[in-house]
Amino acid sequence: METFTRRKPTDEMFVGEMNLKQWIANSLLPDAAIVEVVDADLLGTEEDGDFVSKRDCLSSIMRLALACCAELPKERINMQEALVTLNKIKIKFLKDIRSSKHSA
Repeated sequence: METFTRRKPTDEMFVGEMNLKQWIANSLLPDAAIVEVVDADLLGTEEDGDFVSKRDCLSSIMRLALACCAELPKERINMQEALVTLNKIKIKFLKDIRSSKHSA
């Protein structure tokens, strides 16, 4: 999560109940925006032809990251499941990129 947000859990913006995990989880709620938390250099701008594909991919990665660091160990997904999910995210992203390039 730190890599994709360019924020450390010790960042001064995280005070009280707010922490890196909560900040990311809040961005994934309906009407919230993952674009507010991920590093803008990774996402690019809305004018980019593949912005939506990147946004969706990063959103999926953040959901997976949250599943990997659930509070209780029994609630966390195992690394085999994480790998399968990452591969699915990659395949969907590559497919979306290809289709957005062909439709442009």
